[in-house]
Formats: sequence, C-alpha cells, structure tokens
Amino acid sequence: MKKFFADFKAFISKGNVLDLAVGMIIGAAFTAIVTAVVNGILNPLIAMIPGADGTSALQVVLKPAVMDGETVLQEAVILDFGSVITAIITFLLTALLLFIIVKAIATSQRKAAEHRAKIKKEHEDKLRAEGKLPPLPPEEENVPAPTTEELLAQIRDLLMEQRTAKSPTEE
Repeated sequence: MKKFFADFKAFISKGNVLDLAVGMIIGAAFTAIVTAVVNGILNPLIAMIPGADGTSALQVVLKPAVMDGETVLQEAVILDFGSVITAIITFLLTALLLFIIVKAIATSQRKAAEHRAKIKKEHEDKLRAEGKLPPLPPEEENVPAPTTEELLAQIRDLLMEQRTAKSPTEE
C-alpha cells in the first residue's frame, strides 16, 4: 500500500497531470462555446428549413404521456434523434476547434525550436571563426548508407566468425 501511494505521489507531481487538468478545463470551456453556437445558431437555421420543425421533428413518440387534466401522471417515452444529432455536431465542432488549436501550438513550437537551433548554430559558427571552438570534422560526402541486405550480410558474417572462433571444448 505504501508503494502504491509513493507511485501515486510521483504521478501527481509530474507535469503531465497538471497539463491534463488544464486540458480538461479548456475542453469544458470550448464545449460550452460550441454548445452555445449549436443551440443559438445551427438549431435555429435547421428550424428554418421548410417542413422541419427544428430538432423536435426528429422525435418519435413511443408512448404518449398519461395526463389527468393538467397533471402529468406518466411521462411520454420519446426517441429524440434531434438531440443526438445536436450532440454529434457539438462534439465534431469541439474536436475541430481543439485540433486547430493543438496544430497551431505544435507549429509554433516547431518554428521556435528551429529558430533556437538557427541562433545556436550562428553563435557556434561565430565562436569557431574567432577560434574559441574547435573546427567541425570534415563531412564525408557521397557515402551511401548501407542497405538492409548489406547490414544483414555483415551480421551473418560476424556470427559465422564467432562460431568458427569457438574452441571445441566450448561446444
């Protein structure tokens, strides 16, 4: 039990948990925005389609409500396809918005890393020109990388050498 709590403490203290919590909060906020867009803009547009009565036209009453005057004795049993379609649209729009944001952040981070690498290389080149860093070794040009077949042949040859190098007492 003590190890369990130690592992849990290590898990909580990592940055990933904080990132997950922030992601959940941002996701909930985006869901609220997208739900407002779907309910405030898309559903009214659907209601304007001739013959469609909003998403209520996408309901099937399986069992009507039992009424006693104005009092509902038993609620109606309804299959509400409209609310399912609305939830799917909300999910897809939320996923699209989050995808766009994550992609923009990843692109920004990649460009920042490339910029940092460029600055670092320029600084190192300047130090090499001033003689404060040793020169880079010359690069070997036109040396093709070995093919898979060549690597496998080299491995086979090494294994054969090891097998022939064994003394008779080792076998």
